[in-house]
Amino acid sequence: MHNPARLDPPDASTQEGVRWIATCPDETKGVLEEELRALGATQLVPIYRGVAFVANLETGYRAHLWLRTASRIQRLVADLPCDSASALTAAVAGVAWPLWLRSQRPFTVTPILTDADARALGEDAVVQAVSSSVARAFGDAGAAAPRFDPEADDPVHLMAHVRAGVCTLGLDTAGRALHKRGWRMTGHPAVLKETLAAAVLMLAGYNGSETLLDPMCGSGTVIIEGAYIALNKAPLIHRGKDDFGFEHQAGFDRALWRRVSDQARARKKAAPDAGLFASDIRDAYVELARQTALRARVEKHITFTTTSLQDAVPPAPTGLLLANLPYGERIGRGEVPTLYKDVGRALRGPLGAWRSALLVPAEVPRNIFGLAPSSEFSLMNGALPVRLMLFPPQR
Repeated sequence: MHNPARLDPPDASTQEGVRWIATCPDETKGVLEEELRALGATQLVPIYRGVAFVANLETGYRAHLWLRTASRIQRLVADLPCDSASALTAAVAGVAWPLWLRSQRPFTVTPILTDADARALGEDAVVQAVSSSVARAFGDAGAAAPRFDPEADDPVHLMAHVRAGVCTLGLDTAGRALHKRGWRMTGHPAVLKETLAAAVLMLAGYNGSETLLDPMCGSGTVIIEGAYIALNKAPLIHRGKDDFGFEHQAGFDRALWRRVSDQARARKKAAPDAGLFASDIRDAYVELARQTALRARVEKHITFTTTSLQDAVPPAPTGLLLANLPYGERIGRGEVPTLYKDVGRALRGPLGAWRSALLVPAEVPRNIFGLAPSSEFSLMNGALPVRLMLFPPQR
């Protein structure tokens, strides 16, 4: 049984009223669930590549600023019967679209058909049913309808997820994908997504209370995300005005959004509780990381040096070393075993009092570092299967 369709926007002032979905890679939805719970979201339900939750409008707005591992967020409109095109057309006619969309903003419909019956229904039938219902609803209200225009530069995205005879309609409230923090620079051949870097830090148990060292910093993504955690800084706080999708949808409460944004800024610490250190063997990458951190407005909190991990001097007696080790296109495969064994020697030697977290290709042998991991997590770096291996201090 699916939930009854909700045809009108809920009362945003009640915690029970608004349903959302935050999406992420399936491997990190446990971390995302923890983030949502900390924000005060309720009725959390893990789903494929995401987490469904309930939160009032204020908490929903806050999620857009604070979720470090979410890819996108949708605000759910309705669950509708969809065992045929005619059934969907009849059901979607009941949605009060002028309460969700604005006349002046073009929109598009993205069907997501996840089982055989949904695929038999076809994408065109779903798009036609939803888009025509928008035009009718605005006409019935005596208002100009928004233009259906998939080719528009920045349309409102209506997501239509069809499965098991139900069409779940949602509004993409994120706009640009949430990994796009706004500070990324070009110049490195293999960068981590910001959301993956944040997930790796959180899986490693980093909360800003201990010294953090990234000895292979590359473009700086890991250390910058670490700085945001250490400073209690909202990862999306520097997005510009009108950059989120919900700012272009009906019912947007600008005064509430301003208050939520001001509260996020006020929560930022003046300085981290422990040091942040980044290094790389190449001067060019160190400088790229430094400039990227400057764009992210955390550069003054990070110490950058040019050195190899093998020659790194521990910047504190203890801490967390987190490294995205070179692999794939970043290093010839013949060099990998030698490099990884050198890393293992460093973790048993000068850095032996530190705990460590290493992101490596999935096929790397568990014993290549000469250390026994305390735990491991299977992840995806783009299309590449990887493992996050966690090691306790070695002495």
